[in-house]
Amino acid sequence: MYRISLITGDGIGPEISDAVVGILEAINDNLGLNLEIKKLEAGDAVLKKTGKALPDSTLDTIKKSDACLKAPVGESAADVIVVLRRILDLYANIRPAKSYPNMPALKENIDLVIVRENTEDLYTGMEFDIGDSAIAMRTISQNASRRIARYAFKTASQRNRQRKVTCVHKSNVMRKTDGLFARSCQEIAKEYADIAFEHMYVDACAMNLIRQPESFDVIVTTNLFGDILSDEAAQVVGGLGMAPAANIGDNFALFEPVHGAAFDIAGKQAANPSSFILSAKMMFEWLGMKNGDDKCYAVAKKIEDAVYGVVKDGTKTKDIGGNKTTREFSQQVISKLT
Repeated sequence: MYRISLITGDGIGPEISDAVVGILEAINDNLGLNLEIKKLEAGDAVLKKTGKALPDSTLDTIKKSDACLKAPVGESAADVIVVLRRILDLYANIRPAKSYPNMPALKENIDLVIVRENTEDLYTGMEFDIGDSAIAMRTISQNASRRIARYAFKTASQRNRQRKVTCVHKSNVMRKTDGLFARSCQEIAKEYADIAFEHMYVDACAMNLIRQPESFDVIVTTNLFGDILSDEAAQVVGGLGMAPAANIGDNFALFEPVHGAAFDIAGKQAANPSSFILSAKMMFEWLGMKNGDDKCYAVAKKIEDAVYGVVKDGTKTKDIGGNKTTREFSQQVISKLT
């Protein structure tokens, strides 16, 4: 049995959470996995009720689960996801970007992954006022840089596509911090002689993601650059609605859609749940890898094939120019699972 904690979130969060629960229940009933799903509160709504965006009870339940799915939350996002990343040491943020049929991708053959360091850089929040200026402290460590580089090379070897890692930084300007990151990645590259390795400055990478996105396989980069480039990559393949994400540590992982809570369409059943459904697919891949469970791998493939088949058929939700509700879209995915 796998215990799955599910933060239902704010805005469109509960609607797309219902879509994912339907997928998980179909897996329980038809695909041979025993899943126990615990719905949890975190975000703006529970902050208003309790004064805490991430209640202790929610955190305790997450720690006792095998993996966590998290729907988007509102303005309190930093008090939820950033805290969870730090407490659970989820040091690798994984953002695939892949072309799907009938989606407005720049090219049809895009299939890349951004591996973003998730624990340091400017996101540690060390900012200070000094006179009439504000100062931010940027932390880049050898340990964090090496472990995210190693994760990127393992990812490239498991994907078995171009077998290439692109290290993205700005070491020509930030010679100490990005210089350390670049050197650390270069050192880890020596352990993977069968994986091609290249350096690219972040501005050139931003340009090439638009000019020739199909040339990338695995991108490894720092926290801030990864945050920006991964949203760019999502738009390159058609938008955030098809963009899943994972936050992975050595012993635990959390999976979430990359888009926000979209309060403007909340309650209208207009949101595309694909990003969250594909995040669940990533969860099963991780569970399969962590536990050596071939059933989890099979379920992950079935989920992706089902989403691919639905969008190939031309099924779209209202927010991307279609006429299907969130619930109707997820039912179409379920029909291809069973």
